[in-house]
Amino acid sequence: MFTGIIEAVGRVAAMEHTGGDLRLTIALAAMGSSCMGPWPDPLRLGESIAVSGACLTVVAFDAQGFSADVSTETLARTTLGGKRVGDPVNLERALLPTTRLGGHLVAGHVDGVGRVRAVTGDGRAQRWQFDAPAELLRFIAPKGSIAVDGVSLTVNRVDATGFDVALIPHTVANTAFAHARVGDPVNLEADLIARYIARLHA
Repeated sequence: MFTGIIEAVGRVAAMEHTGGDLRLTIALAAMGSSCMGPWPDPLRLGESIAVSGACLTVVAFDAQGFSADVSTETLARTTLGGKRVGDPVNLERALLPTTRLGGHLVAGHVDGVGRVRAVTGDGRAQRWQFDAPAELLRFIAPKGSIAVDGVSLTVNRVDATGFDVALIPHTVANTAFAHARVGDPVNLEADLIARYIARLHA
């Protein structure tokens, strides 16, 4: 489980396609740090890291970064297969029992891919509008939570094809949103509670 509070921004260092799967290598050196990166303890084999919202398992690491295998299912449901070497990615390690839950409970199980529709100024903040798959819209509610590329955000409005959120300057500066543009694809994860309530009433 994750909180949707991004701890670091890494960059895609390598993409090795093998038998339909993908081994993704993420560089932490771009953050000017060792593999301990922004974290007080070193990485471990087998631990989970959310990479732009997708929960991946560390299969190798060194002083520069880590590697994770991306399954065909994850490639089909997320933006990871479309990344290129050098692209920024949001990173968050799994939460600990002592972690402050500053965002909301995020599983790292991407529900679908949306797209940046528009970005406009809103005071010192920015208003970001996203298109979302029709099957996800029923899980998205005003003032509810959603994870966009792993970032926990509050939904401001919902319309027939998507939703919008407000990004404060800190969020833009400390996530991959600093590099995003209109038209870019994004990973979306609906709120866990909304999904289970919908399932109970199905």
